[in-house]
Amino acid sequence: MRDHSDQCAACRLMRCMVNVMFGIASRKWFNFIVSITLWQHFMIKPTHQRSFGIDYDGGTFVKDGQPFRYISGSMHYARVPRPSWQDRLRKIRSTGVNTMQTYVPWNYHERTIRTYSNLGDLNDFIALVNQTGLLIIMRPGPYICAEWDMGGLPAWLLKTPSIRLRSSDADYVAAVDRWMAVLLPMIYPWLYQNGGPIIAVQVENEYGSYGCDAQYLRHLFHLFRLHLGNDVLLFTSDEPKLKSLQCGSLQGLYSTINFGPDTNATEAFLLLRKIESKGPLVNSEFYTGWLDYWGHKHSTKASSLIAHALDRILSTGASVNMYMFEGGTNFGYWSGADYKTAFLPVTTSYDYDAPLSEAGDPTDKLFAIRDVIRKYIDEPMDPMPSPGLKYPYGFVPMRLYKEVIELLPFLAPYPPVKSKFPIDFEQMKQSHGFLLYQTSLPKAFDVHTPLKSAGIHDRAYVTINGTFQGVLERDGVSTVNVCGPKGARLDLLVENMGRIGFGHQIHEHKGIVSNVTIGGEILTPWLITSLDMEVPLPELHDTDRDVDRKAFPHSTGPAFYMGSFTLPKSIFFSPRDTFLRLQGWTKGFVWINGDNLGRYWSRGPQQTLYVPGSFLSRFLPNNVTVLELEHSPCSSGGTRCLVRFIDQPILEVASESLWNQPSLPGIP
Repeated sequence: MRDHSDQCAACRLMRCMVNVMFGIASRKWFNFIVSITLWQHFMIKPTHQRSFGIDYDGGTFVKDGQPFRYISGSMHYARVPRPSWQDRLRKIRSTGVNTMQTYVPWNYHERTIRTYSNLGDLNDFIALVNQTGLLIIMRPGPYICAEWDMGGLPAWLLKTPSIRLRSSDADYVAAVDRWMAVLLPMIYPWLYQNGGPIIAVQVENEYGSYGCDAQYLRHLFHLFRLHLGNDVLLFTSDEPKLKSLQCGSLQGLYSTINFGPDTNATEAFLLLRKIESKGPLVNSEFYTGWLDYWGHKHSTKASSLIAHALDRILSTGASVNMYMFEGGTNFGYWSGADYKTAFLPVTTSYDYDAPLSEAGDPTDKLFAIRDVIRKYIDEPMDPMPSPGLKYPYGFVPMRLYKEVIELLPFLAPYPPVKSKFPIDFEQMKQSHGFLLYQTSLPKAFDVHTPLKSAGIHDRAYVTINGTFQGVLERDGVSTVNVCGPKGARLDLLVENMGRIGFGHQIHEHKGIVSNVTIGGEILTPWLITSLDMEVPLPELHDTDRDVDRKAFPHSTGPAFYMGSFTLPKSIFFSPRDTFLRLQGWTKGFVWINGDNLGRYWSRGPQQTLYVPGSFLSRFLPNNVTVLELEHSPCSSGGTRCLVRFIDQPILEVASESLWNQPSLPGIP
């Protein structure tokens, strides 16, 4: 039996220490962490014999004194709705996988400096994984990549102009230290040695492809040891290049490698042996598919290719993690971007062509992988749960609510900032979403005149006196021809399409980052307004309903559209998942009952948005809010001002035939 006699005294001492270190503002978060720690202390069974480590001479992991090989799959708790976690984990385990891997996105938990959110999600997710019987490989960053916004780093770091991310820069390291002092103590009670499921913790992520600052890695190593102790296995992972492996490794951190099915496994592991001469071979990211970019083809990898490559890896005796096993969704503004000669924003769907689909359904690839794993394990596999039922709720009529410019009193949390020249998102202390830049024409332009800027990050929707003129786009359209009288109001609504999450471009700033000219003349001054599209959305259903005064006067420019539907009586129990099709709409965001589904864009390849059943109401009307930024199908007298819920995803450009199908019974 455990002795808890001096537990309260220890907690008082810990609270005293944290108050000195972090100040009063952080006390409530430390108290939250202490509460979790105490709960775990009582609930997790004493397991003094539990151990996990490495037998270097034997070339294997050792779990509780016995040789061990993990077969793992990645799933990100922030990309899967909480009510779906258990279903996904059961399916992962039923494939024969014994471990799962997850990232911790720093910016998801510390959206503004020293203000923490969703920490309970992480704790609950770990607890659920533990209940499922899976082990965990934890990847807490601080940088994670993952095609997540800014690779998981919070954008408020960029408010310090001289900061050097992912380095031993003092400002960056200080921010990392504060965050890890919150995160790692939460993780500590869940370590395998303490009775939890976490067998290994990664330090940084593919650092060798970014930098070679050994002092930075050494600092992280000591920081992780400080908070997690000396018994936990700490490791790194890097791409299969010698320089990357050399720069990403450090004595005391076990080195692993990342590669996909097109890489020769034998050659990759021989390369790893140049860095880690003994111990188990590990592929920490075996790519089961790949991500999608807006405007590019949907990525797929053949099931046979993945199965054959996995078989080759397992035949060497190596441990492996499949990235991804369940991709999930970039809800809200969390999709990231890459830069490869041009800006490449990532789609809302992170389906990844993974063994479990975006909606968590087993695919042919999953069963091919399952057949391979069956050859290498002795334990019987659990039956595979059935795919979740989907429902085609049908067409929903939409109506114009109001233009964005009419809603500034609701959408602007702060008064506008006056500036001679445009200032960026970071100076406005905004990480995601939209900024509105406003100025006036300095003189009359009776003929169409070029409005130009080479510094749009990432898209600007241009209106003059409320009339839509066109779009300025990063690495694309840099000129829109406009005309108007002297003093006409010029609005540029600028969208952040997702922050770059890989390479040295992660330092990029968002907004208008250089001057805007008209006819070669620099435009000044500007009013810049932060917009929050999230907070007021529930109010939009209850405020001014007088939409008849301007029923479909035009169908272009940034505006909100509203609609609602109720579930059919045939849905007796929980609402079913569905997919939202926006045929005829151009680009924007969609909210269901206030939950942000993410970005849609007719450019493709993605043509539907995943709608989890948990976002829907069984009995109340389900409110659909569309923010269309360019052109809607709601022209005057039009009959196609509709969205449609269907029962299957479309992740690449679809034909007109699906749209032309008749509506379904039970849905108006």
